Amino acid sequence: MQRNELIVVHGTNPAAMAKEALAAAKIEEIIPKGALIALKPNLVVSKDASSGAVTHPEIVEGIVEYLRGKGYSRFVVMEGSWVGDRTSRAFGAAGYRDLSARIGVPLVDLQSDNWKRYDAGGGLKVAVCDQAMAADFMINLPVIKGHCQTTVTCALKNLKGCMSDDEKSRFHSLGLHEPIARLNRVLKPGFILADGICGDLDFEEGGNPVQMNRMVAAIDPVLMDAYACRLMGHDIEDVPYIGLAEEYGVGSADLSAAKITEIGDSKSAPALPPRSGRVKALASRVNEKSACSACYAALIHGLARLDERGLLKRLDAVLGAKHEKRIAIGRDFKGQAYDGVGCGLCASGAATAIKGCPPDGAAVAEFLEKLATGR
Repeated sequence: MQRNELIVVHGTNPAAMAKEALAAAKIEEIIPKGALIALKPNLVVSKDASSGAVTHPEIVEGIVEYLRGKGYSRFVVMEGSWVGDRTSRAFGAAGYRDLSARIGVPLVDLQSDNWKRYDAGGGLKVAVCDQAMAADFMINLPVIKGHCQTTVTCALKNLKGCMSDDEKSRFHSLGLHEPIARLNRVLKPGFILADGICGDLDFEEGGNPVQMNRMVAAIDPVLMDAYACRLMGHDIEDVPYIGLAEEYGVGSADLSAAKITEIGDSKSAPALPPRSGRVKALASRVNEKSACSACYAALIHGLARLDERGLLKRLDAVLGAKHEKRIAIGRDFKGQAYDGVGCGLCASGAATAIKGCPPDGAAVAEFLEKLATGR
């Protein structure tokens, strides 16, 4: 497989689709014999893959079965969930603990791993977990889905799971896009197989899955993410870390030069709905300054639930009566007074605030509903 290639497999059986993708890519030609192969799914939260948030475990099962048939025997599944959840819980909720017992592949919780800092260029050093760097060959298994802060998350951003929780939080204080791009100069998976079975096109924590019934293989993570943008109806410019990664030599976002191979019946694949702009509309009510993903997602989740209950206009009226008019969230509000509404421990200096680090999405929804209705 060449760097300008993308292989799109259509279907509904994740294990079989994974095998088809690997066979088409001739992956055995790029993995050294005897290599320790690390499989890096997206298990950002403790949910089942049907939620649209996490990688289907059957994909891992298909990969391992295929590669064992080619003589490979050393595998490990590694992940570090987002700040606010535990990888150990996510392994169970997503079916990876059962998978591990069934196929004999160990699970590594990177939230408990040691780490070292590596030069990522531009004066930035990033902390990457030791076991992620020790793998001989990494297969990146992201979910093609939306993200409430970066619009899209796929191959490039999925590597954040290979850092400590403190480093994940630091990335938010650095603006996310620049450090994500530079992280990919340090940690370089050899192959990407993106799960496009049923990703949530708005929220990284799932809840509104969209049936896409496809899987995409690539070597170049920048090309993969450019394709994910196009698939979801976004412009590459909507996701700044893609252009930055291209600028830093990680890969190419030029889809016009890409060779795309379709396997299966692409005509019968479900059409994706047009991008809704829902997250952007909800986020217009947020004053975000260096917020962690889990905290920000909880607030967007709460606003979405209020929208579903027909209470957003009433909340807008309450926020409009406040001096600041938007909900404060993020580490830059820590220790500050805020004449308005705050979400999360860092913004607890607001006149009205819900605490928590991060707060629970359901609790945020309840808090906002009380605020909107005056209960």
